[in-house]
Amino acid sequence: MEKTTLTLRVNPAVKERAEKVLSQLGIPMSTAINMYLNQTSLTDGISFSISLPKTPASMNADLMILEEFYQKLEKGYDDIAAGSVPNAAKAFLNSKKIIEINT
Repeated sequence: MEKTTLTLRVNPAVKERAEKVLSQLGIPMSTAINMYLNQTSLTDGISFSISLPKTPASMNADLMILEEFYQKLEKGYDDIAAGSVPNAAKAFLNSKKIIEINT
């Protein structure tokens, strides 16, 4: 069977995580991509669900009345003034460490 070369640009971290999973399954990356492409053509679409994460109604600004929105903003400002919110740089640093540990 004739083969063609497919060049892809992907996020290196995503590729690395996928390679770890595929390695555990004993599936080379090229085989996994071929499986995906075959499923796409067999099903006339993407063979897995693609959707946006659901935002809880209590956090969805589109579902809030204006007064409720302003109350949440004011609470946020009060929390910042009281120092009861984490430092953003530390929070992102900690989340990066958690991701590294889990991958």
